[in-house]
Amino acid sequence: MAIADTAGHAPHTGKPTGLGRWLFATNHKDIGSLYLWFSFIMFLTGGVMALAIRLELFSPGLQFWQPELFNQLVTLHGLIMIFGAIMPAFNGLANWMLPLMIGAPDMAFARMNNWSFWLLPPAALLLLLSFFVPGGAAASGWTMYAPLSTQMGMGMDMTIFAIHILGVSSIMGAINIIVTVLNLRAPGLTLMKMPMFAWASLITAYLIIAVMPVLAGAVTMVLTDRHFGTHFFNAAGGGDPVMYQHVFWFFGHPEVYIMALPAFGIISQVIPTFSRKRLFGYTSMVYATASIAILSFMVWAHHMFTTGMPATAQLFFMYATMLIAVPTGVKVFNWVATMWQGSLTFETPMLFAIGFICLFTIGGLSGVILSVAAVDTQLQDTYYVVAHFHYVLVAGALFSLFSAVYYWFPKMTGRMYSERLGKLHFWWSMVWFNVTFFPMHFLGLAGMPRRIPDYALQFTDFNSLATIGAFCFGLGQLIVLYNLLTSLRRGPPAVEHPWEGAQTLEWRIPTPAPYHSFAEAPEVDADDNGVIHAVRGGTHH
Repeated sequence: MAIADTAGHAPHTGKPTGLGRWLFATNHKDIGSLYLWFSFIMFLTGGVMALAIRLELFSPGLQFWQPELFNQLVTLHGLIMIFGAIMPAFNGLANWMLPLMIGAPDMAFARMNNWSFWLLPPAALLLLLSFFVPGGAAASGWTMYAPLSTQMGMGMDMTIFAIHILGVSSIMGAINIIVTVLNLRAPGLTLMKMPMFAWASLITAYLIIAVMPVLAGAVTMVLTDRHFGTHFFNAAGGGDPVMYQHVFWFFGHPEVYIMALPAFGIISQVIPTFSRKRLFGYTSMVYATASIAILSFMVWAHHMFTTGMPATAQLFFMYATMLIAVPTGVKVFNWVATMWQGSLTFETPMLFAIGFICLFTIGGLSGVILSVAAVDTQLQDTYYVVAHFHYVLVAGALFSLFSAVYYWFPKMTGRMYSERLGKLHFWWSMVWFNVTFFPMHFLGLAGMPRRIPDYALQFTDFNSLATIGAFCFGLGQLIVLYNLLTSLRRGPPAVEHPWEGAQTLEWRIPTPAPYHSFAEAPEVDADDNGVIHAVRGGTHH
């Protein structure tokens, strides 16, 4: 792929420099990098809040925080991890990799892309500053259930405003992904030949557009209840606080898959690469991903089994929830079948991918247990639920993100990370993650409620163990920060093709990826999961 001299003009190779490059960025790689660094900062911020929560729970009694502040930490930890860390991280990866994977010159709407990123820092600032206003931050849990959320101080208003801004950012990012994937694919790369990461990003984008306005509606109703005399959720005025839960969870359950589907896409790229095999059952993977997305709209009330639902509704939501296990099981089976008799090597991205499969499956199994309405009545709002969704989200979203960052780091930077530190990061995280969250299953089964700063004496041992695990796990995340920062400056130059099993289009362009990838669309001869046989044309700068 030689440098193009299109239409008699020399190519535009210069890239902007200084602060302007980042403030006014329209290049998908720059915006992707901004997203990734922002999400990592938010991850550390939310992580510090988690450690503050665990510090209080190390032993019974109130040691460090008043219950009000404890509840604020719980609430902001959840909101920051979901809207500030996980979602922007997947958006950043999609920004970086989608155009390279599908042969697009850039994202479809470059300026909108810039705007969707720069909405995030002010929203994060609003959330963090809410700690310092009279009454403190929102203390209603990340779900912001009414009537609690209708009674709090101005920290709640700041949270509602922040959520609106974050929602607008997500929707713009999603529109960009959909238009890019549908309109800017390279000739020859049909939808059923796209890499699974592109499919997962596309389906996730549709989910975001479907449910983000629902969340906006829920928090807007809370806002009008608070300030404009409406009674949507005020029982005294004829409203219904349980209606808030219905509206919220209609957003909230698809939101879980907004955080899980991109993870599935990443794992479907990493596993074939280090197995040196084609992805097993590509077509079934695409349909499974779409099935999960559709089913995610039909299960929201499994979060509400204890609200006094009729038995028939409980049965419907119970069976619909169990049904989601089928396409998820198809995915796990296909990943294992891809590795079966492959020529496996265990570099850091592969370790995190396998760790993801093991831990995500545990989280999925505890999810099936919680889907049984009669069992959920016992376990509702206990630490069993906390254990379940951390196995799904920390092991799911976070481990897949680590896998992706290590996997694409040489393509992004042109340098190799330290494999020794990467493996240390994996094993350290794997051990301490389980020390932190596995005991929570036992706490929940024994009846310890979540979101409480103090607890009965019989819960002491497991809580102390979980706190030690949390601090060690948190410390381990400094390993990846050190590894990436030192590798950026002093890492050995990456070879042109760092992973021999990688077959998708982004590995066909030079390493590191040039500032402008494709001046003209390449013509590709591709197989399923974006396995490239030949590329014609597609000059890049």
